[in-house]
Amino acid sequence: MMLKEISQHIKNQINNFSNQDSLIFNNKIIDIHLDNFSSLDVVSVGNKIIAFIDGGQTEIISTGNFCLSFIRVAAVIFNGDEKENKVNEFYLFTKAKYVEGDLFYESKIFGDKLIEEKDLLISSNDNSIKVGRERAPISKVINMARRFSELAMARKINADFIVLDGTLEKTFLNEEKYLFDDLCALAKSSSLFTMSGNSPVILLNKIGPIGCWRYLIDGRTSFVKLNENSKHIFRFEGDVGLLPHLIDNCNDALFLGYPYGLILADKLARVSNQEKNSLKMKFLLNSDNKEIADYLNTSNAHDILDNLG
Repeated sequence: MMLKEISQHIKNQINNFSNQDSLIFNNKIIDIHLDNFSSLDVVSVGNKIIAFIDGGQTEIISTGNFCLSFIRVAAVIFNGDEKENKVNEFYLFTKAKYVEGDLFYESKIFGDKLIEEKDLLISSNDNSIKVGRERAPISKVINMARRFSELAMARKINADFIVLDGTLEKTFLNEEKYLFDDLCALAKSSSLFTMSGNSPVILLNKIGPIGCWRYLIDGRTSFVKLNENSKHIFRFEGDVGLLPHLIDNCNDALFLGYPYGLILADKLARVSNQEKNSLKMKFLLNSDNKEIADYLNTSNAHDILDNLG
């Protein structure tokens, strides 16, 4: 009975929203108007070169004071009917270091260096990685390195349009060194809300026109629907001239409305649990690394509990 009561309460809440609503974006209140919708018609890619970029990561060894991780960044480049893949991967070793009364994290890269190691030097109290009032865990640096590497790879690609998975908002210290204007980004999820607490994605899908469309939010940011049969709406940033060229790339039945190029980039970059365990075993089974393995006993209590079931 309690689950039925909970279900009814949730349904009452999500059905209690009005179409007359306003979006909260970058601390601004933006009214939602039907005039902000514009239809998108499919345009053949033709001679346009479009690159899609995504990254993957995993922790191989992680303790309180150091972390060894593996990062892979992939690009899928479409040039007419031709497709090219580029992959960059490296190990990242990060350790804690006290400097003038503050705890910093410094890193060393082993493998292809797309980014500068000095750009990853950061205080554990830096607001861009800090969690609440607590110092940031050392593993936060992995997210920085992956993000910077995605942007660095984008700089190396010669294409008419470059599409990243995620947003173009600056998150980390030193990220501005890698961001540049000729970028587009598509985010699978959005944390934006309306004034009534509704999800703008759900609301716009209800009131939007038939077919493919974009809804202008502010500046270079829009919500987009890239397949008329898709239930998914994504947050888009960048050159809207790309959108008509994307529609033909958004017909994959596994994720209707999401660019196939980003699906491929995700597959190339993703580090599976099986690969993670293989990397860990190759490293820890080396007899020369016994002292390193001892450090894991200081931080693997959660893993032990997880395996008890």
